[in-house]
Amino acid sequence: MPKNHKFILAGDLGGTNFRIALFRVVNGPNGTLKKLRSERLASTRFNSFAEAVRSFLEKEEVPGNIMTACFGVPGPNIAGVVHATNLNWLIDVSTLPHVLGIPRVQILNDLEAMAFGVGELRHSDFLLLQAGAGSRAGNQCVIAPGTGLGEAGLFWDGHRHHPWASEGGHADFAPTDDVQAALLEFLHKEYGRVSCERVIAGIGLNNIYRFLRDTGRGKEKPIIAEKMLAGDVNAIIDEHSRNGSCGLCRDTMDIFIRILGAEAGNLALKTMATGGVFLGGGIPPRILEHLRRPLFLESFLNKGRMRLLLESMPLSVILNDDAALLGSARYAARMLSSLRKSIPPKMY
Repeated sequence: MPKNHKFILAGDLGGTNFRIALFRVVNGPNGTLKKLRSERLASTRFNSFAEAVRSFLEKEEVPGNIMTACFGVPGPNIAGVVHATNLNWLIDVSTLPHVLGIPRVQILNDLEAMAFGVGELRHSDFLLLQAGAGSRAGNQCVIAPGTGLGEAGLFWDGHRHHPWASEGGHADFAPTDDVQAALLEFLHKEYGRVSCERVIAGIGLNNIYRFLRDTGRGKEKPIIAEKMLAGDVNAIIDEHSRNGSCGLCRDTMDIFIRILGAEAGNLALKTMATGGVFLGGGIPPRILEHLRRPLFLESFLNKGRMRLLLESMPLSVILNDDAALLGSARYAARMLSSLRKSIPPKMY
């Protein structure tokens, strides 16, 4: 590959994994993103964001120049500074060009990056749960339960979508029935304030399971309790809820699905997402069997006189876990185009 090629670097930082990749853009800034090398790093292996990025760059020589980089990062992005949620990392974008040796670096909120990535995905990258009116024109939104709970919107200007970040996953959890009200009271005693993230993110299934068990609403099987000591609690709950071997696991998953559906509906209403509602993050692709059940869709639609509006909104699960990585890469490609326009040809 010629040494004078110009490359972009993109990343999607999560509390568990850091996806990072080197791309080349074929046929202009809006052309095809060609992934050349990628890696999934364990976020907690590193002491800082820069250390993680450098570990990727140092593994082999880059056959050209990396001119721009963009990373999706969890947490509020305030003037280019992010305290990464679920990681003890302070990321200041103003320091990154010097530290990484890349002329232009940008950071986006991780859900903003995922929103940019929606437009990069193919039809096969989605599982359709509700066709709605069938149009992608109009505002859109993304809700993504994983290690945390992310939410973002995409404003439709009549021609294209403009992603914007939010921290809606940290908004207050709102119960919709008596059992959920008791769950709120249970978690309030432990955490004080209870956000949506406490019940419909990575920690959520375990919180709901403990609530049902400790309040006598479900009986824990000793064999499952033993498995949970050494295994993935969420995976165990999912497995035993699907195969019907544990009523407590089944009820846990039912409550989780109801709350996730209700919050997806809340976000859809707040953003007027007539162009589509997308479920992203690490959890939805793993629980497709549950999301296909009427319970989820009914919880999404159960908004009184707004039901007809919600029925008009396309509702899909994002199956491609590179969505946020591709969104960051597309943003970096636009930066590269801007950089080319700003530098005289003899310098580029």
